[in-house]
Amino acid sequence: MSDEIRHECGLAYIRLRKPLTYYFDKYGTAMWGLNKLYLLMEKQHNRGQDGAGIAAVKLDVAPGTQFMYRQRQSGAGAITSIFQNLGADIAELEKMYPDIRQYPKLLKGYLRFMGEVLMGHLRYGTQGKNNVDFCHPFFKPDIAPVRNLMMAGNFNLVNTDELFQVLDKHPTTTMRESDLGAMIEMVHYYLCQANERNPNELDLESVLKQAAAHFDGGYTCGGLVGNGASFVLRDPHGIRPAFFFEDDEVVVAASERPAIMTAFNVSIDKVKELQPGHALLVDSKGQSSTPEILVPRTPAACSFERIYFSRGSDADIYNERKQLGRNLAPRVLVAIENNLKDTIVSFIPNTAETAFFGLIKGLEAWLNEIKLDRLKRKRDTMTDEDVLDLLSRRVRIEKIAIKDVKMRTFITEDASRAEMVQHVYDITYGTVRPGIDNIVVIDDSIVRGTTLRESIIRMLDRLGPKKIIIVSSAPQIRYPDCYGIDMSRMGDFIAFQAAIALLHDTDQASIIKQVYYECKQAADSNSLDKQNFVQGIYAPFSADEISAKIAELLKPEDITAEIEIIYQSLDGLHAAIPNHPGDWYFTGNYPTPGGARVANRAFMNWMEQKEGRGY
Repeated sequence: MSDEIRHECGLAYIRLRKPLTYYFDKYGTAMWGLNKLYLLMEKQHNRGQDGAGIAAVKLDVAPGTQFMYRQRQSGAGAITSIFQNLGADIAELEKMYPDIRQYPKLLKGYLRFMGEVLMGHLRYGTQGKNNVDFCHPFFKPDIAPVRNLMMAGNFNLVNTDELFQVLDKHPTTTMRESDLGAMIEMVHYYLCQANERNPNELDLESVLKQAAAHFDGGYTCGGLVGNGASFVLRDPHGIRPAFFFEDDEVVVAASERPAIMTAFNVSIDKVKELQPGHALLVDSKGQSSTPEILVPRTPAACSFERIYFSRGSDADIYNERKQLGRNLAPRVLVAIENNLKDTIVSFIPNTAETAFFGLIKGLEAWLNEIKLDRLKRKRDTMTDEDVLDLLSRRVRIEKIAIKDVKMRTFITEDASRAEMVQHVYDITYGTVRPGIDNIVVIDDSIVRGTTLRESIIRMLDRLGPKKIIIVSSAPQIRYPDCYGIDMSRMGDFIAFQAAIALLHDTDQASIIKQVYYECKQAADSNSLDKQNFVQGIYAPFSADEISAKIAELLKPEDITAEIEIIYQSLDGLHAAIPNHPGDWYFTGNYPTPGGARVANRAFMNWMEQKEGRGY
């Protein structure tokens, strides 16, 4: 994604089923669990680079001894910093007890995070508030162990105000401004109620059923209870991903399947997906279950996870991204008039490389058909040299642009910053024949188009191509997301800008006022969640008409090359990613009632020139 978008958080969870001495005897270190937590977090560091946090619960400690710990750190190097702090703690202990690593029980007594129940979190701040107070996990302390609760997760809720109204509580400002603040308050409320009814036994399944019934959003969240019980819960639409693995030594959960496979060296068939509406529960004795907490609803697993956010090392995601690229080959051939001889194909940024491979496969398949047809028709008149020349023809592939990681757009003054942004990428000179060659560049998705307009198109034009075709492996992003991705301001989307421009161009600007009137009427009657009125903005136009307008808007005035923008079709998206049908940012069809409210509110904010997100 050439536009920077803050997005998914990541969750890591580990429950050790054996005493710490077991891991010392078998693996040579009592730190085995913490080492695995570090690996799970690092293998998901793509999911959160604004901050991180870890939590631990120690089982069977002496009365009066602290048994729950957490540490949070903001900033891009948060994971490293947290675990360096742990290393420093051990170094201090070794000054007094040089052999303490050889004694797991002693190490557990002195080292804060030497617990049997562990949780880690990687944060992308969708609210733009990246100080440490907003880093997960959050903690609700209590004098009774079973009423202590820590939670972290990957989610957004769209009804936090309603949750606080239900609770009739007034927590701290920080907690009230956070989705997790609302969620942990709700779970803790029912946790305390359950403890009052039965002080001797915790029915965590019942607690989650009561609390989760109030949630509207997409979520995978984890929780640690002071008595040693723990859980990972997934929303009933399966919007946010969750996977788990267990054997006789450990129970593990994470936001991404390859992280578990790599950290624990297990095959793909051993890692299971936590089903929508279900929870992974582990009681204080280490016994696990996966009960249904909420009735599963229409599947809406986030397709953006597959297009971009999750790491492409997952076997299924890798193949899906290739297919997304391959789907686009016919459209690209039309754009270049089947002239592969004078066309160079590349990708920007590096995360689009897998889709690029798929695009190349599609173009090569067409080229092979041409070769076969020519051989059938002209083989008798072709010399061996002609045949070798024909067989040697390939799709022209070049590394056109390389992102210069050393560049920083540190200048905020607009004119100077625009000049600097042009040079974030280095271009490879000598690859393009000026005035002859087309350049085809594939991107994961085009959200705002700012980087395309200010940097990439200008950069590519310096090579002198006849035509520049920008290809998006995702469809047009038209609507806000409210389930974990920071795409909340309607006016940011280049597709929305194009639709508004087309309404003015075609004397249909009255539709804009009509949609605003419908939103206002719904807001006054408290029914903004009944219908997504913003879909009316796009209704008069085809996807191709909007794409053509986007190309017009993104082309700087001083660019000489022809510009064309090609987007993935919705049919192509669903064919490539059939098991993750969540497409609300493309279609406006939100899986929960709060989604339509968010879209309508975002449009009203745009009309009223208000900043901030719509939820």
